[in-house]
Amino acid sequence: MKPDFFTKETILDFGCQDRKFPNFRIGDTIQVAQKVVEGEKERIQMFVGDVIAAHNNGVSSTFTVRRIGADNVGVERVFPYFSPIIDNIKLVKKGDIRRAKLYYIRDRVGKAARIKEKILTKEQKLSKEQAKKSVE
Repeated sequence: MKPDFFTKETILDFGCQDRKFPNFRIGDTIQVAQKVVEGEKERIQMFVGDVIAAHNNGVSSTFTVRRIGADNVGVERVFPYFSPIIDNIKLVKKGDIRRAKLYYIRDRVGKAARIKEKILTKEQKLSKEQAKKSVE
């Protein structure tokens, strides 16, 4: 059993609730459903792009998503992880990368700006499913 001083809530963890988002990493392509208020109406707007950075700092954790907009203009958004404006996050595809921050993608154009997709073999998928079942 842990002593009390390990279970105390710090200022960084104050107000952190489990958001039930999928586990995404740098290089993954995600779809962020964001609440937008226009006057008195509220709607959901989707932002689909690659995660190029993440800062894990308790309640002030953020992640940066980049996509290519109209006229090949790069658009980046920094989302606070625990913000109530984020309605949902959906994992579109996993990325196969070797860096913690993908800022170099800003300088790339066209096919060079793509992130390679991580593809699992049948054996890897089967072993992953068995690991999930053994945990449950």
